[in-house]
Amino acid sequence: MRISLQTASPPVTHLEWQRRLLEEAEEGTDHLSVVLERNDATYDDLAYERSGERAWTGGPALTLDDLWREPADVPVVSFFTGCGGMDLGFEVAGFKHLCAFEFNELFCRTLRRNRPQWQIFGPPAHLGDVSRVDEVVEALAGVVSNPFEGVFIGGPPCQPFSIASNQRFSKSGANFKRVGFDHKRNGGLLFDYIELILEFKPAVFVIENVPGLRDIDGGSQLSSAVRTLSEAGYEISQPVVLDAADFGVPQRRNRLFVIGTRLKAWIQLPPARQGHIGCGAVLPNRVPAAPNNETRKHKAGSVARYMALDYGARDHLGRVDRLDPSLPAKTVIAGGSGGGGRSHLHPEIPRTLSVRECARLQSFPDDYVFVGPTARQFTQVGNAVPPVLAAQLAGEIRDAVE
Repeated sequence: MRISLQTASPPVTHLEWQRRLLEEAEEGTDHLSVVLERNDATYDDLAYERSGERAWTGGPALTLDDLWREPADVPVVSFFTGCGGMDLGFEVAGFKHLCAFEFNELFCRTLRRNRPQWQIFGPPAHLGDVSRVDEVVEALAGVVSNPFEGVFIGGPPCQPFSIASNQRFSKSGANFKRVGFDHKRNGGLLFDYIELILEFKPAVFVIENVPGLRDIDGGSQLSSAVRTLSEAGYEISQPVVLDAADFGVPQRRNRLFVIGTRLKAWIQLPPARQGHIGCGAVLPNRVPAAPNNETRKHKAGSVARYMALDYGARDHLGRVDRLDPSLPAKTVIAGGSGGGGRSHLHPEIPRTLSVRECARLQSFPDDYVFVGPTARQFTQVGNAVPPVLAAQLAGEIRDAVE
């Protein structure tokens, strides 16, 4: 007989029942998932030793529907699109999506699955590789004007920047472009993106990345990039790090943004919202009835460790943290249910989060489907810009352009 979770701390009888199942799985030959099924139960019927002691008591999390604006004839082109977090934000802000460039075929499948009307330059029909600048220029020439009276958005993959300090670019402004673009494996994608900006002269561009981009080589690389764009006639904002939690996203996530414009209007950053949203606003005590909601089948030993954790505490063996429902979640990490990464622990269920639950923390709508193996679904979600944050930035850019 299934024993349901209680709204307060679980009674001793529930924990005793739970421990008996864990012991049965550890001492026998059956996996915990089999033992649970045999007892007409699921992982969501399990509880922590201390449950129901904290909760999110505020309002609902901000959604894309809350930020929707009437469509406008302001075009946007996306580079390094990933699964489309930035693009969704610009879409809901009313921008006209012209095309996107993404070299990962799986990510392209996700984009085409959710937005079949978008023009996606990527496998299998196109490489979608921004480092092949000439091919991107040729593809874009049939899509956009030159100069382009719209917006370029792009977040070059952050991984190259983590090792770029060992492959320094020239600190000379005169040699910046030649030397920087020779280093294709170490931050070169940023400079390829800049070359495309210089070629098509969009009215506005956005560079998005991890905060570490600002510190590479003591900041000289990013400064050289900004200087080159300034010399081309762009007014450029100081690199700024925004925490998604300050903008209605139920997750702590810092992203770096650099915005440039050749328009006379100055682009304001979106104002931070009062208060934060606790992750409990989007994490109910059952997996939501939505795609990508498969949860990991933990072993009994793992669950036994997890259930002893207090809110916000870490399981050091598994390197996972129990979330506090009254606070924004810790940063969603690109990982997978089959190993090679990790997600956080649900606030009230001693298991890691599903892809869908992580997508909710990232502010993706429940009808947005991530394709591919579960591990790669986590990668897509964990690498994305929260759409709700992107929508607020897009709104400020739209106001300036119009």
